[in-house]
Amino acid sequence: MSKSLYETLGVSEGASSDEIKKAYRKLARKYHPDINKDESAIEKFKEINAAYEVLSDKEKKQQYDQYGDQMFGGQNFHDFARGQGTGVDLDEILRQMFGGGGAGAGFGGASGGFGGFGGFGMPDLDIKARITVPFMVAIQGGKHHISANNQSFDIKIPAGIKSGETMRVRGKGQHYQGHTGDLLIEVNVAESESYTRKGDDLYKTFDVPLKEALFGGKIAIETPDKEVSLKVPTNTKNGQKFRLKGKGVVDRKTAMRGDLYLVANVVLPDIQTLDASLREAMEAKL
Repeated sequence: MSKSLYETLGVSEGASSDEIKKAYRKLARKYHPDINKDESAIEKFKEINAAYEVLSDKEKKQQYDQYGDQMFGGQNFHDFARGQGTGVDLDEILRQMFGGGGAGAGFGGASGGFGGFGGFGMPDLDIKARITVPFMVAIQGGKHHISANNQSFDIKIPAGIKSGETMRVRGKGQHYQGHTGDLLIEVNVAESESYTRKGDDLYKTFDVPLKEALFGGKIAIETPDKEVSLKVPTNTKNGQKFRLKGKGVVDRKTAMRGDLYLVANVVLPDIQTLDASLREAMEAKL
């Protein structure tokens, strides 16, 4: 029974796992596209990786030892892959043949990513994703549920994260020959209807009735931490700012918090709702 994967690595069918690994590393180094500039080296390099993908995995090797090249329609693996057409993904072929496995990264493929494993043969196992988190979760931190790489799980969003930052989730990337990559998540923070963020400072506009703006008073305002009772002075102007020190966003590097600025929006009453005598007095005196 022909077994071309062993021939590809140049080892006997009784070769040990160490012998298979040694042969693979030697050939990967020889045909690595960064070293071997011959056009045929890329396809040869793919075949070497494909052979090692099977023979380094106990269950896949057992299947191949049982059926040999019959799994490829009786052809050797090289002819079988070539018959699939140009741009063939050998990793996908093996996934179909052996019911799973493979890194889904095309063994480096057209992307040219051949780093890792001794400098040779290891595809990039990291996965990139983008998520949008609610504004308050980004400010205060908390859990956020995501789905990536056919997995669904919660991640912890650190307080103070900004749009454009990247989070690394260990062990949630692709799998390949006993190695696992990471999930790299680019974070986008959703906008808030109530708050504007500038660095580590927060800004919130709050309504001030005309009476309190003119004569002063207390106004209840919700903040990210809790509700506060803000004392506004007499003659409060529209756009006037009130600073709540240390009530802004935490700086992830220094652990210091920015400030919360409350911006007054003086609300003028509908003149028609005022008492007639008051309207007349205001019109005469203002």
